[in-house]
Amino acid sequence: MSDPSRPRASLRTAVVWDVLQDALDRRVKATGRDVLDVLDTGGGSGNFAVPVARLGHRVTVVDPSPNALFALERRAAEAGVADRVQGVQGDAHGLFDVVERGGYDAVLCHGVLEYVDDPAEGVRTVVAALRPEGVLSLLAAGLGGAVLARALAGHFTEARQALGDPNGRWGAADPVPHRFTAEQLTAFVRGAGLDVGAVHGVRVFADLVPGVLVDTEPGALDALLKLEAAAAELPAYHSVATQLHVLGETRGAVEA
Repeated sequence: MSDPSRPRASLRTAVVWDVLQDALDRRVKATGRDVLDVLDTGGGSGNFAVPVARLGHRVTVVDPSPNALFALERRAAEAGVADRVQGVQGDAHGLFDVVERGGYDAVLCHGVLEYVDDPAEGVRTVVAALRPEGVLSLLAAGLGGAVLARALAGHFTEARQALGDPNGRWGAADPVPHRFTAEQLTAFVRGAGLDVGAVHGVRVFADLVPGVLVDTEPGALDALLKLEAAAAELPAYHSVATQLHVLGETRGAVEA
């Protein structure tokens, strides 16, 4: 995943970042606290953690990779937010061995659900890290985007395989163990006791447009970003998005 602060990379993150930043701003107003406690599960080298820390919040990143955590430390230092970013080695299975249960105003679960054995249980686990008033930012691979990508690449048998596979996989060589529909992700969020605040399709067009066009055509990047933003909230495009983003809110956060 890419850093929201980098223009070309923003094609992959702009929609999620806008939704997340708005959710954090609302939590600041609701709590009356300028500094929130944010947990980023599987946050890797800090592509979201560091920008969140730049907003002034404290961020704990849990990731199983020592190399990713080393890169996180370096990136946080370069951004001047080392005092607000903490990296901890661990994963979703043993989350509460390394972080506090019920200790966070917001939890990011980006690119994690694809790799856990029981996605529904994975969502319940990360939700248990939230305070009574908190928000969950859930980002996971979309089934429809993979089917479309395989078909457009001429791999029609693999596209059909992904379409009918219960995990959305196109074959034995597929590196992604699970892909999801918007309905599945929202069911996981509701099953964990949260209200669904918003659902967005991410990278609806970005992965289909030739990179050379975006990089060389004047104004193309900005126009594509605006197109992605316009399509993100429309349910018709959720079914072809490369990724799906669901914002979940505790009942206390909704009522606050």
